[in-house]
Amino acid sequence: MSKKAEAMRIAVLGASGYTGAELLRILVRHPNATLAALTADRRAGESVATVFPHLDGLGLPRMVRVEDVDFSGIDTVFCCLPHGETQETVAALPGHLKILDLSADFRLADPETYAEWYGHPHRAKSLQKEAVYGLTELAREAIPNARLIACPGCYPTSALLPLMPLLEAGLVEADDIVIDSKSGVTGAGRSLKEESLFAEVAEGIHAYGVGRHRHVPEIEQGLSRAAGKRVTVSFTPHLVPMNRGILSTVYVRLGPNADADDLRAALQARYKDERFVRVVPDGTTPATHHVRGSNVCLIGVFPDRRPDRAILISALDNLVKGASGQAVQNFNLVSGVPEATGLEQEPLFP
Repeated sequence: MSKKAEAMRIAVLGASGYTGAELLRILVRHPNATLAALTADRRAGESVATVFPHLDGLGLPRMVRVEDVDFSGIDTVFCCLPHGETQETVAALPGHLKILDLSADFRLADPETYAEWYGHPHRAKSLQKEAVYGLTELAREAIPNARLIACPGCYPTSALLPLMPLLEAGLVEADDIVIDSKSGVTGAGRSLKEESLFAEVAEGIHAYGVGRHRHVPEIEQGLSRAAGKRVTVSFTPHLVPMNRGILSTVYVRLGPNADADDLRAALQARYKDERFVRVVPDGTTPATHHVRGSNVCLIGVFPDRRPDRAILISALDNLVKGASGQAVQNFNLVSGVPEATGLEQEPLFP
């Protein structure tokens, strides 16, 4: 049987946003995926080229409204709709579909926590219980059999990949974690917002969501699972004048008798066979330029001047490993194809 005959038929809901565009860029060359339906309610009826000229000439279907998609001929849905809109849309989808959701709507296991941080009750609680949190390298066993995969946020991915193995091993103290993160402007989405205008962002850097960013409960949920107890962190995100990329600097207090070398060794052991998570050599500092356009997360470990502390630095592309690339990685697991399929492009530099 040919690869074309084996290909899964894909619908991308919300194809006109940044994560939607990144999915199209990846999936159009994926040997086991056929892009069969694209939705964008405000741009319904338009070709992809009118929204993303760089994707012209690829034979992609025109964008339509969600309600106009014939899901009987679809195998897998990638959902790139805004937070809050996704719950009811996903709940209405036919039961035969595999769903990879890139919004925050199914990431939090506790519906009360969701309501507290997102300002309204969860509208699909039964599905929320069913969802698997798709941090691929740390949830690989659960993902293949899941129907609904909640793909992690970009900030949480950059924090959880370095921290969870260390908490599981007891090498860092769970009650003293500070996460300082910087993101490119695409992390704010494609809709028009005053704070994302060029004049507001260029030639400067600013913090936002201070003390109350919506990714906090997602980060704490993962860290609490790893530590086996409630973990509360200090997290502050910043917007920097670049298109894509996340750099997270994490400050930790070392566990008993641990030092930075122990942390590096534990992370190297945990990720030694991973294609997309790399622990950089001692003394090397991860940078967003080193991962741009790739599905790679780089992790560096440094001793602090204070002997009881260490510094972790992670870098990833917020649109790839922080969103669409990780979603495709999870799609590969669900589809039973090699995990790196369609994702082996190296970073773009400079």
